[in-house]
Amino acid sequence: METQFDLKGFDKSNETLLKQSNEDNENVGLFTLRTANKTIENAMNREIPKMLFSELWFENELCILFADTNLGKSILAVQIGDSISKGNAIRGFKLEALKQTILYFDFELSDKQFENRYSTEYKNHYKWNDNFIRVDINPDANIPENQSFEDYLIQSIEKSIIKTGSKILIIDNLTYLKTETEKAKDALPLMKQLKALKSKYNLSILALAHTPKRDSAKPLTKNDLQGSKMLINFCDSSFAIGESFNDKSLRYLKQIKQRNTEHLYDAENIILCEINKPNSFLQFEFIGFGNEFEHLKQLTENDKENIKQKIFALHKQGRSLRDIASELGTYPMKVSRILDEL
Repeated sequence: METQFDLKGFDKSNETLLKQSNEDNENVGLFTLRTANKTIENAMNREIPKMLFSELWFENELCILFADTNLGKSILAVQIGDSISKGNAIRGFKLEALKQTILYFDFELSDKQFENRYSTEYKNHYKWNDNFIRVDINPDANIPENQSFEDYLIQSIEKSIIKTGSKILIIDNLTYLKTETEKAKDALPLMKQLKALKSKYNLSILALAHTPKRDSAKPLTKNDLQGSKMLINFCDSSFAIGESFNDKSLRYLKQIKQRNTEHLYDAENIILCEINKPNSFLQFEFIGFGNEFEHLKQLTENDKENIKQKIFALHKQGRSLRDIASELGTYPMKVSRILDEL
């Protein structure tokens, strides 16, 4: 005798189990399980992220700003923080968020260096809004014996967030949080900690980072960020500062990664700026837009020939395509193509 299955009852039972799972068992270990409809329903209750610095940095993003040394990362980051603390957009850029408290973690300048940067020969000091809170390291603080410096640093950042209620953090810079962010194994725990803080307190974080020495003939890419693969993978957005090879007084901003907007500020639409100090405030001044190619070093035929010879010499030493590309600041595919030609 064949067993008869009640398919309608079976389907109904599955529906009940699925509904119960959606309502009561969303968290499964590391995962959160929701239907697509439930996901949209939850998202609809959240506010649309507002621009903090045009389309380059939005609310609730972990954004990385990177550049070579002495190109003005800190100058721009302080300017962005000042803008948010006063609720005034920087000329040429957009600010949609209301004025609010920001925490600027300054691991670069002493208080006297900071004073010099925002005054005229230590006189006529710039007037800040009290929403701008500068945080530096207390030299008399004692690190608990059972904690590493990095863990105690993250814990102290969390306490600062709780004490001030700030939702905006600017960290200058990542190297201080982890001394070896160029290594993936060291970058990963750092980014996890920052992402965890962001999610726990609904934060917007702008973290500054360095680039290794780079070829001024090549456009800025994600590969120019130290520890680029891990850092870029874990951040929500990123933009970089480049220096014009033709005019050393010019800086340009280029969008590297984005999630809340289109890729607007690419190689064909970089933002051109100049660093000036009106009214005792060192700042980036918007000039307009341009093409990155026009501001890169143009290689001569001799330059190109020298590169080819260096590639050939390193190849004869048994170096891999990746090693050669890394040493000469180019790409493995280009190295392979040149070797084929030779």
